[in-house]
Amino acid sequence: MNDVSIKLFLYAIIVLSATFHEYAHGFIAFRLGDSTAKDAGRLTLNPFAHIDLFGTVIIPLFLLFYGGIFIGWAKPVPYNPYNLKDKKYGSLKVGIAGPGANLLIALILGIFLRIALLGFFGQNIFSPLFLSAVGLIIYINIFLALFNLIPIPPLDGSKVLMDLFPDFAKGFMRIGFVGIFFAMAIAFFVLPTITNVIFELITGQGFIF
Repeated sequence: MNDVSIKLFLYAIIVLSATFHEYAHGFIAFRLGDSTAKDAGRLTLNPFAHIDLFGTVIIPLFLLFYGGIFIGWAKPVPYNPYNLKDKKYGSLKVGIAGPGANLLIALILGIFLRIALLGFFGQNIFSPLFLSAVGLIIYINIFLALFNLIPIPPLDGSKVLMDLFPDFAKGFMRIGFVGIFFAMAIAFFVLPTITNVIFELITGQGFIF
């Protein structure tokens, strides 16, 4: 694969992973009694329903091709916490659903990759390129899950923090827009190491692409 193909493949993985992430939020909210996402046409795995023109297309593609990094976002799935049957932990469940979906994808594909590398499906049945692609999907989904669990608004971790530790969260949320710079610093300098550790735990090998 040439450089352009790799970047487009990377972009496609991130968009599809973000789609599963947002769908999971809406699905759990719907199961808990809130149909806001469904009524808005967002309870779907169609990526186009979750695309934000600037956050999912223009900014990430520009940075990916001209900056060598990926920064982007999908449209958040709407939900009404007052409609949730679980008033105490409903928002928490909706909040962790997105990262949970990404971790589930990573776990399922990680087990597949571990078994494939052990030769249980037969030697050489899968090409190295295919297995590398699966590894990249696993890595990205682990990273997305961890990034979204950072307890800084508007990331999902802030909602989890608010439900579990409301008194502490109220003070913590006052950092405002500055918090996103902390989140980006964590994403660049801390999360790659943690992602590698989790990747190795799931697949039995270090990440190489």
